[in-house]
Amino acid sequence: MYRLKKILARFKLSVLRKRQESAPITIPDDIIAARHILILLPPGQRELTMIKDLLPDITRVFSGGEIYILASPGSTVYNIFPRKGYRIMTPTSQHLDWSGLPRGNYIKSLKETGFDVLLDLNLGINYFSQAILLSFSRALKIGRGNHLGTPYYNLEIKSRYIRDEKNIYKSIITTIDRIKNPATIEAG
Repeated sequence: MYRLKKILARFKLSVLRKRQESAPITIPDDIIAARHILILLPPGQRELTMIKDLLPDITRVFSGGEIYILASPGSTVYNIFPRKGYRIMTPTSQHLDWSGLPRGNYIKSLKETGFDVLLDLNLGINYFSQAILLSFSRALKIGRGNHLGTPYYNLEIKSRYIRDEKNIYKSIITTIDRIKNPATIEAG
């Protein structure tokens, strides 16, 4: 049964990829102008605790914007992440179709928020997150370099770290900060 769900999810993603239209982006203007930021979290507890330590940096980088945190289906993040300053969303089984991908009405409710930036912090394959990324063709979609590529991301950030997840996450956030605020880097 699990294999069949995985095959169906991959098929649906391939259909979404074919429909994907690329939108022009302008760097750093799109990052500077971001007002609604969606952070796609990985499913593992260990990764979630690493990302929790980076929340102050994420808040500083995207200051002036509303930060939404989207957990993977089945994740329990309320006991890990602080509720103050973040909108935490955890999809339930009603938000998923049989294959584990988000239903159309869930995607529609996410689109109503009008996310400017999607930051994917999944280091592994996550079909749910991939479907979300493919649903936002106009947003700036940021992810780890050499992971998914286009059409999932329109900005990939490579890290010199290969297996050190905490430093991979940190380098992604630091690079976004350097893109958004080049003057602070030159002064420091």
